Amino acid sequence: MTEGQLKGQGSLAANAAGEGLWQTCVEQLAQELPEQQFNTWIKPLVAKVSEDFSCVTLFVVNRFKLDWIRAQYSAKITALLEKIYGQAIKLELALTPRESMDRPRVDRSSANSFTAEEATDLSPERVSEGAKNRINTALTFDNLVEGSANRMARAAAVHVASSPGVLYNPLFIYGGVGLGKTHLMHAVGNKLLSDRPKAKVLYIHAEQFVSDVVKAYQRKTFDEFKDRYHSLDLLLIDDVQFFANKDRTQEEFFNAFEALLAKKSHIVMTSDTYPKGLPDIHERLVSRFDSGLTVAIEPPELEMRVAILINKALAEGSVMPEEVAFFVAKNVRSNVRELEGALRKILAYSRFNLKDISIQLARDALRDLLSIQNRQISVENIQKTVADYYKIKVADMYSKKRPASIARPRQIAMYLAKELTQKSLPEIGELFGGRDHTTVLHAVRKISAERQQLTELNQQLHVLEQTLKG
Repeated sequence: MTEGQLKGQGSLAANAAGEGLWQTCVEQLAQELPEQQFNTWIKPLVAKVSEDFSCVTLFVVNRFKLDWIRAQYSAKITALLEKIYGQAIKLELALTPRESMDRPRVDRSSANSFTAEEATDLSPERVSEGAKNRINTALTFDNLVEGSANRMARAAAVHVASSPGVLYNPLFIYGGVGLGKTHLMHAVGNKLLSDRPKAKVLYIHAEQFVSDVVKAYQRKTFDEFKDRYHSLDLLLIDDVQFFANKDRTQEEFFNAFEALLAKKSHIVMTSDTYPKGLPDIHERLVSRFDSGLTVAIEPPELEMRVAILINKALAEGSVMPEEVAFFVAKNVRSNVRELEGALRKILAYSRFNLKDISIQLARDALRDLLSIQNRQISVENIQKTVADYYKIKVADMYSKKRPASIARPRQIAMYLAKELTQKSLPEIGELFGGRDHTTVLHAVRKISAERQQLTELNQQLHVLEQTLKG
């Protein structure tokens, strides 16, 4: 869209298009940056786009963040903005008005003048120290869409939030990336705090726990460390797989774990795999992880994905027609985070182009995503990947052989073909040696049911899905 066209739409349209420009940039950054980096540095930014699109000003909460973003991300953001808009754009960084009044400005020449200790204290986590418990108040049980994929985990989490320290202690939730594990943990924290405002609750990522152990070791402040972690009523710790190969951290977490259980405090943990599947974690710690209730969160089924899209669009102040939600849900199958990413692209595309949301608009907005999916995931690719994983021949996928060592992987491949491609049951059957669609349906139902019950099978399917999705 040219400058002249934008001006012709009036200032309101320009504001909407400016917002769309920034949202499109943010969506691209969300795809390219690690989640922790994106959430810490990019997501909190507030942008103001000039009416002629020649300048984008980003408002940052404090000087440390401003200097860090300038050094680490400004060039990337500028390049993305110019790529999206098609013309040169000047990027400016400024402190928010409140921050400008509350503290003196620091000359840019002193951007790197922090001492080592100050640099540690001004870590991303310290910047937001106002929220001592680190609970995201926007993530509640009320706005978590429920479906068969997360029903058991949600029910257990609700029970823990209502009666901490009684049952399911610890609660261990595992599943792939972006399925809602973190949302559930914050929901537990929010529910407990609403019932008991004075409860000592802490949400923390495992990497930050590691960092806290290192700091305590360097500064010889283990008494303060223990006072903080051993006195909690509820500890919510994300991605415990990051404890792998960190012996001192595992020792301190074991001590905290024992201290909290002894005082009937509750522990909720998440991981990308079930406890016994965690590599390089001490056996005694694994046994503690597995001593309460372990539940999985699966990729959301179609109806759940549709509901998620509609609800999240409403939360963004937009209405997504049901037929569009179904189109997106059928094409984005893996996890909630990818659904959110697809939704952000569609909303930004709609705002930037001043068009209503439709299937064609969604198709245009997700063009790159759809082409990648269509190129990467095919029934043939699934057959080859499953055959390699279970060490059988690809020809066995469509042969008439029926020993368990072949029939089982064949059923798994049929299940994945139904889950990850747009092929119908008869089309899948044809690609598996001309089998009837009822054979495929039986395989899909059988593997789907067993996935809910057999931890080892569920983990194997997670590995295969991640391999196929690249």
